Amino acid sequence: MSWRMPAETATHDRTWMAFPREGRTMGDTDAARAECYASWTEVAHAIAEFEPVSMVVDPSETSRAQRMLSADIEIVEAPLDEFWMRDFGPTFVLDDQRPGVLGAVDWTFNGWGSPEWAEWTKSAEVTRLITPHVGAEIVSSCLVNEGGGIHVDGEGTVLLTETVQLDPRRNPYADKRRVEAEMARTIGATHAIWLPRGLTRDYEDLGTNGHVDIVATIPSPGRLLVHAQPDPEHPDHDVAREIRAMLENTTDAAGRSWQITEMPAPSTLRDAHGFVDWSYINHLVVNEGVIACGFGDDIADARAREILADAYPGRRVVTVEARPIFARGGGVHCITAQQPSVEGAPPRAHP
Repeated sequence: MSWRMPAETATHDRTWMAFPREGRTMGDTDAARAECYASWTEVAHAIAEFEPVSMVVDPSETSRAQRMLSADIEIVEAPLDEFWMRDFGPTFVLDDQRPGVLGAVDWTFNGWGSPEWAEWTKSAEVTRLITPHVGAEIVSSCLVNEGGGIHVDGEGTVLLTETVQLDPRRNPYADKRRVEAEMARTIGATHAIWLPRGLTRDYEDLGTNGHVDIVATIPSPGRLLVHAQPDPEHPDHDVAREIRAMLENTTDAAGRSWQITEMPAPSTLRDAHGFVDWSYINHLVVNEGVIACGFGDDIADARAREILADAYPGRRVVTVEARPIFARGGGVHCITAQQPSVEGAPPRAHP
């Protein structure tokens, strides 16, 4: 078997999400809970304008989901405790040696390093529940990893972060060689680029310890979109500059130097809890579209749409309000997972 994770720009059969359920992530007031339900629902409806959406719903939330979601969104009941689908759900892959075969990498999930607050054991089983639903083959992995901790170009390149896959709370016995071998086996990535760290806020209590999907992404082979923080008062000003400088000295799997485009952060530096990690990198590519994060900053949001429209030509860019999602630890990309189409999928390009 030759599993390969396609680029996010490949054609999708659908996007998967998980509907919120009560717990610490949602918040402890009626207003906070209502905001959370509304935010996830808005993202689902935005995606549904472009491609089918399947929503995993805990049985305790089925009636609410049926009320809030449009009839064309499929509801799949399964026990949940967390609802960040990108991280605990399947990473879908294709087998280039067997056209038409869909695989689903079942990473080991321990709630982003098993912090004291996390509830994750139910959601960790979701990949094995989804897999028969879509007729996919399970690709089991003992590596503790999350979908938000990787980005690929579909041609052998993967972006990783030293503080995620090498986190001793996740993989105490791993080293880069072992992680890279598992990336090659499960997602067909043979060329790893290791970022030294993620954004500052991501190392706080509800953070992931450095997920790459708010830092950098690969919109097309040979091109990078990279988070930038223009204001030197924010600690990510230096972090982002360090990451860009490092990436300038790397190449993709084909040996190409990167064309790097910065995506400046919005003007807000802080919220009630400290420095924000608001990032336009955390967008989702869908069929003929891009679902972008919005932060209530008209100028910055518009600039982000322009950059994304240039990076993904021919796709319509739609902005959704992302501040309530980021307040809970992630963004649009973090709560979604694309299922690539097995029909007409291009094989890996070889240099």
